[in-house]
Amino acid sequence: MTKETENIIQHQEEDSIDIVALLKQLWVARKTILKITMVFLFLGLFVAVFSKKEYTASTTFVPANQGEGTKGNLGSLASLAGINLGGATGGAEISPELYPQIVNSIPFQLELLQTKLTIEGQEEPVSYKDYYENLYSPGLLGNIKKYTLGLPGVLLSLFKAAAEQEIVSQENQILSLSQENHALIKQLADQINLAVNAKEGFVTISATLPEATASAQLTLKAQTLLQDYALKFKTQKSIEELTYIEDRYLEKQQEFTKIKIEFARFQDQNNGINTALGKTRLLQLQSDYDLVFSVYTELAKQLETQRLQVKKDTPLFTVLKPVNIPVEKSAPKRFLILVVYLFLGLVISIGYVLVQPVFLNVKKDFMSVSS
Repeated sequence: MTKETENIIQHQEEDSIDIVALLKQLWVARKTILKITMVFLFLGLFVAVFSKKEYTASTTFVPANQGEGTKGNLGSLASLAGINLGGATGGAEISPELYPQIVNSIPFQLELLQTKLTIEGQEEPVSYKDYYENLYSPGLLGNIKKYTLGLPGVLLSLFKAAAEQEIVSQENQILSLSQENHALIKQLADQINLAVNAKEGFVTISATLPEATASAQLTLKAQTLLQDYALKFKTQKSIEELTYIEDRYLEKQQEFTKIKIEFARFQDQNNGINTALGKTRLLQLQSDYDLVFSVYTELAKQLETQRLQVKKDTPLFTVLKPVNIPVEKSAPKRFLILVVYLFLGLVISIGYVLVQPVFLNVKKDFMSVSS
């Protein structure tokens, strides 16, 4: 047997001895490990029992623009009326990947704060803001967390300016939130979840609240509001153009009606015109009539073209999974909580047993050196 082989065998024996010694150390301290683990187990049981129930409602939809699919059909229909859609251009397409930015925006969430929710025990629906400011109770565990881990935040909020108001400037688009709304928006961001599957092309929105019906109502409101934002963004340009053309069309319609009546009255009053002045006046009225009629007809065509363009630019949303009131709670997962706390207690107790002798030796050496 070579010396190198002997060294390898010796190292293996030392490792096995260390493992045996380690297991022996854990066995000797088994009561300590059991006590610490049981403490964590009872703590987990307390958390599992006193955690408030939560319900999650969700919906899935597919955003689709009808412009590409109906372009040929609308073009054929428009050509029958002498309308050309070739030059019509719609608004910019909003990507579903930008939806999370919309959902997390302050104006969007301020509107969500006004969502009417049906709360058990309340005769009338209340807004999300009123519910969490006046009715919601976080329960025993929530109050313990609020006045222990969250105590610095509670104390800090007391020193904030109580008269701080919310300012919304439409001119400069400046938003200044009150402390209450800031806290509610932060909470709302944790309760609303939006997932965009860019590969498959669908969007999922979910909301988690302590009330099953309220979670479904908040989910539906978030879906409707998001679709409204996307609709406004996509059709804003074409609607503005439609409004401009409608205004010009109405102006020319009034002008055409006026010149038409004037032209007809002159013809009725001057049958068999023989004078040069009368013929000149008739030609002038005929020319004005033809010009106004030409512009009026062209505006009518543009008006129909733009109406079709607005229709083409309007996005469609196909709902794959409609919102429904959840039957089963989504939290707390009591069994999982118990398993996590049991594992955590086991790890901490074993670490304590292994580290304690080392700590005592270091402390002993330090005391001997200092003495």
